[in-house]
Amino acid sequence: MKLRSVTTIILSTVFGLLTYAQQMAPLPIDPKVKYGKLDNGLTYYIRHNAFPKNRAEFYIAQNVGSILENDSQRGLAHFLEHMAFNGSKNFPGKSMLNYLESNGVKFGTDVNAYTSFDETVYNISNVPVNREGIVDSCLLILHDWSNAIALEDKEIDEERGVIREEWRTRTNANMRILEKLIPQIFAGSQYANRMPIGTMDIVMNFPYQTLKDYYHKWYRPDLQGIIIVGDIDADKTEKKLKEIFNTIPKPENAAERIYYTVPDNKEPIIAIAKDKEATGSQVTVYYKHKPMTKELKATIAGIAGIYLKSVTSMMLNDRLKEISEKQNAPFMSAYSYDANFIVSKTMDAFTTMAVSKEGETQKALKALLQETERVNRFGFTESEYERAKANLLSMIESMYKEREKQKNSSYVEEYVSHFTDGGSICGIETDYMLLNKVAASTSIEQVNKYIQDLIGEENVVVTITGPEKDGVAYPSETEVLSLLKEIKNEDIQPYTDKVSNEPLISHEPKAGSIIKTATDKKFGTTIWTLSNGAKVVIKPTTFKDDEILMTGISKGGNLLYEDKDIPNLKIFNNIIDLGGLGSFNNIDLKKVLAGKNVSLSIGLDDRSEIVNGSSTPKDLATLMQLLYLSFTDQHKDTEAIEAWKSKIKDMLKNASANPRAAFKDSLNVALYKENPRKMSLKPEEIDQTDYDRILQIWKERFGDASDFTFTFVGNIDEKELKPLVEKYIASLPSTYSKEKPGTDKIGIRMENYDNHFEKTMQTLTSTVYAAYVGKCKYSLENNIKLNMFDQIMDIVYTATIREEEGGTYGVGTQSVLSKETNTWMFLFGFDTNPEMQEKLQKRAISELEKTINEGPSEKDFNKVKEYMLKSHTENLHENKYWLGAINTYNQYGIDNMSGFEDIVKKQTPESIQKLMKKLFSKAAFIEVSMKGIQE
Repeated sequence: MKLRSVTTIILSTVFGLLTYAQQMAPLPIDPKVKYGKLDNGLTYYIRHNAFPKNRAEFYIAQNVGSILENDSQRGLAHFLEHMAFNGSKNFPGKSMLNYLESNGVKFGTDVNAYTSFDETVYNISNVPVNREGIVDSCLLILHDWSNAIALEDKEIDEERGVIREEWRTRTNANMRILEKLIPQIFAGSQYANRMPIGTMDIVMNFPYQTLKDYYHKWYRPDLQGIIIVGDIDADKTEKKLKEIFNTIPKPENAAERIYYTVPDNKEPIIAIAKDKEATGSQVTVYYKHKPMTKELKATIAGIAGIYLKSVTSMMLNDRLKEISEKQNAPFMSAYSYDANFIVSKTMDAFTTMAVSKEGETQKALKALLQETERVNRFGFTESEYERAKANLLSMIESMYKEREKQKNSSYVEEYVSHFTDGGSICGIETDYMLLNKVAASTSIEQVNKYIQDLIGEENVVVTITGPEKDGVAYPSETEVLSLLKEIKNEDIQPYTDKVSNEPLISHEPKAGSIIKTATDKKFGTTIWTLSNGAKVVIKPTTFKDDEILMTGISKGGNLLYEDKDIPNLKIFNNIIDLGGLGSFNNIDLKKVLAGKNVSLSIGLDDRSEIVNGSSTPKDLATLMQLLYLSFTDQHKDTEAIEAWKSKIKDMLKNASANPRAAFKDSLNVALYKENPRKMSLKPEEIDQTDYDRILQIWKERFGDASDFTFTFVGNIDEKELKPLVEKYIASLPSTYSKEKPGTDKIGIRMENYDNHFEKTMQTLTSTVYAAYVGKCKYSLENNIKLNMFDQIMDIVYTATIREEEGGTYGVGTQSVLSKETNTWMFLFGFDTNPEMQEKLQKRAISELEKTINEGPSEKDFNKVKEYMLKSHTENLHENKYWLGAINTYNQYGIDNMSGFEDIVKKQTPESIQKLMKKLFSKAAFIEVSMKGIQE
């Protein structure tokens, strides 16, 4: 097949008229966004949006990345990104981060950046903009990122080690495999040797001027876009932006920003890559095609392209999933999509991918090619198309209904994409209208023509990856080429779509009743007690217009069961929903739910059984029907469960090849004293599981609804909810028994312990984790203090272990105060160079002891305090936060919401120090380290 552009395919498919492209005008820009371009070439997007209130996002997107580096600059686009946080004209040293964090804007969480092949994007997010000065300062930061990064020699040298350790942390089996594949499949293109992380030889040794040359050549206004969205005065912000950014001169004799192309290939490219630490095998087939131009993406053709890509991928993915859930399936999972050809902006690809069992990559590849060829010959069926269309339109309808309450981040994502990739930003109202029009006017024949035109015999790329291991064979290039030809001549039959017209529930339940109504002023909830003993708690909110969240919780859990059931309990949550519900297996259930925006799952944790669900107000009745079936009629599908068990066994077979798996097991032993319930699932445990026993556990845990409390939060109409509750919850079977939760007989380790071991690995890395454990009575205030200390140590370690030592990409910290056991734990962990391991271990402990003995600095404490107050204010407008707080209160009688702000405000460095001295003086110390060595 001659390579065709996706533009040609879409226009000829949807409009049936190639010359129509000349008649199409760009879609109008959403009038709610201020969009413009300054005389120096800088593009800007500014939008007022009050969700969340008093918050704003400040982004600068650069249409430059590692693709523009020369050979002596490999890795410097990414290095420059790091340097943006290490001093600028108006914010020397670390003053930028100190200023932002003093206002609750946290480095790493709210302040960050990323570098890819073709773009670099910086963000300052969730900024409290209740003071005008903060807006001014964020604009000044964006200005400095644009053209005034300091690039001081000392700061450059200190950052070299940080990036080396980022490389070390990220260079796992998957990254090494990608680094082997990219040069092969992008041969002849600039993309072949421009991985953003670069080479460590250059990173550690480049002259300062080399970085400055890249910066001054490419960071310029004609390649930059400013995106500001939030609760700001858009007119005033636009005026300020123009004043600040118009001072940046328009570049003279600017270097051409080349968009490097990817060569076509007449014959298939076959690339095979293996790694000794790889844990799984994968086959991928790419059908390359030219992408739509930015100009046409801005027209109705862009909307049509989104529609066609979405529905075709949905339909093929459903077919692939159906195959994967059969016993002896040729692959463990598979999916498809149509997007950029891996990392390229100038070439797209219709892509199909399958994860195979060990040694069965050829079998998986053949099945993947067969399914693609089935689509190529026969297309999709009308019933498949109707389901995909219904699902896509349901998603866009939900977005439309939430149009007045979209978060800042969703608009930012849209505008960044518009700047870097083109397209339209006409607003959800226009998107919704146009997508519905495209859906109504596009037939199944047109959809099939679109997908069949993409599947060709030229510009095909096949990649095969997996573990480098004795006895595991992969097909040769010759065998893959033969298979590609063989499939074209194979006898393949059309797909048969089996569709049921049965109702979700075959026999409607006899309704129960609400026997008592009460209110709780603390949370503003209504509480119904039902005739079967269950309780329903209702919290209507106006945070989102098209969302209802639900949980049901009962005391009990897997700790009630003896050790002989541990294998069954470990996989309970993974498989209990795989069988389906009622008379429908999982595949058929998905078909029945087409067009419904609803989800539900059940599971067990240590001390409770839980059901989680969500829906739109329109689909609430369907959610309630699924809830009823989850308690009364789990569909038994032995074939699907056996297929899952077979897949998991194969996945676990090579888990130990990953050094992190060995470390995780060692850490679990250190913390939980070889408690079998806390250990990772092993292949032999799969053989010890019993599906019938799991279903029996389900009946025991969910067969009595009387001690369940169901909580609904969201856009709820109690009058509409009432008959649904009576019919589908009050009718659930009950024995009116009240259980107590199970007890952990082993618990967390309470004595000192250390385990330092060596492990052969491909990228030499040392991993260090240390935990302090002890007893502490749970209270909201104690939990807040421990959490504040955790975040303070994160700041301390960033300044010392990361920045001063240059010894790690980052130190992770975590704290836990258990409500059930009144135990606490503080943990820190990091990766580093093996040569630096001992030094950094000692420094990390020393910095911890120093912070405890001397108390947190006022500066670090205030940063954490501001961040926690800011986050709490944001959380109060989230349905999921209210759901969690109400559940905690119902389950434990603990109110984690009331008084939170007052408790945080009254804390001081001294109050944190006082509790930490008390806790750490009696704490057990647990340390585990793994040092990488060569084979």
